[in-house]
Amino acid sequence: MANTLIDNFGRQHDYLRISLIERCNLRCTYCMPEEGIRLRDKSEFMTQEELIHLAKTFVDLGVRKIRLTGGEPLIKKDFAEILFQLGQLPVELAITTNGVLLDKYFPAMRKAGLKKLNISLDSLNEEKFNAISRRKNFKRIWKNINTAVREGFDVKINVVLMKNVNDNEIIDFIRLSKSAPLKIRFIEFMPFNGNEWDWTKTVRHSEIIDQVDKYYAQQYSQQNTKKNSTSKNYKINGFKGDFGIISTLTNPFCDGCNRIRLTADGKIKNCLFSSDETDLLTAFRNGEDIVPLIKSSIQSKHEKKAGIKTFRNDDDASIYNNNRSMTTIGG
Repeated sequence: MANTLIDNFGRQHDYLRISLIERCNLRCTYCMPEEGIRLRDKSEFMTQEELIHLAKTFVDLGVRKIRLTGGEPLIKKDFAEILFQLGQLPVELAITTNGVLLDKYFPAMRKAGLKKLNISLDSLNEEKFNAISRRKNFKRIWKNINTAVREGFDVKINVVLMKNVNDNEIIDFIRLSKSAPLKIRFIEFMPFNGNEWDWTKTVRHSEIIDQVDKYYAQQYSQQNTKKNSTSKNYKINGFKGDFGIISTLTNPFCDGCNRIRLTADGKIKNCLFSSDETDLLTAFRNGEDIVPLIKSSIQSKHEKKAGIKTFRNDDDASIYNNNRSMTTIGG
């Protein structure tokens, strides 16, 4: 059954992002509505056993990489056990986290064979970070990032850029990659329910490169891009790490998309921007075969951005406004 998750555009889907939980211990402005999200009964979400069973089904269908997301995955009560069980599968494991609780789980990650950490950090200025996240955890996150690098984890720092908020820190972030093997990833601010997105807040690829040219003219080069990469990557000459730009809106990477998202309540989203979902959890609890549902979801995937064309008209707005907030998708 391996390698069967191919959509109508010939894209093979072998990368599964599993959201463990919708809740988060931060309240980042671009991710979660200011009023938070509605808390639901735990019966609406996958149990540990159900999650592992669904993950195994995807692996049988050709998935070779699993990334754990949230909300914040590290606040999941049984995170360490879930991680250990997933580590028994023939997949590459990774996690996206806000980094607050990393110090509690480094041993569990090593035991499960997880080496790749994507850590969200949207400002190097403590006061600004607190304003963006609506919490005060900067010092702990920064300490955990340094510990992760020191202990040999493969660390990416995810930076959601917002105009007139943190776009004046682009060079400061890139400088972090000078003496440490950090991968800095600048991510375009994207529209989701409740995050007050508009085009004026978008920092484009060209604007980032303009700043790099100003400080590092003729001192950097573009790296080879992997087939399914979401970012265009660059390296400053002599730096240990690199930086990349993920331009989901202005320079989409849909042609090579290999991603599937499984939400914490057991639904497939075949595109980050899609408001269409397929309920696997209910079918599984009813004893149904979920394989046809998975295949049907993948084959119904749009060619680009869930059918959204410009993000400028009312039809497009209705799609992303009816989508979930980022914290309930898993990114």
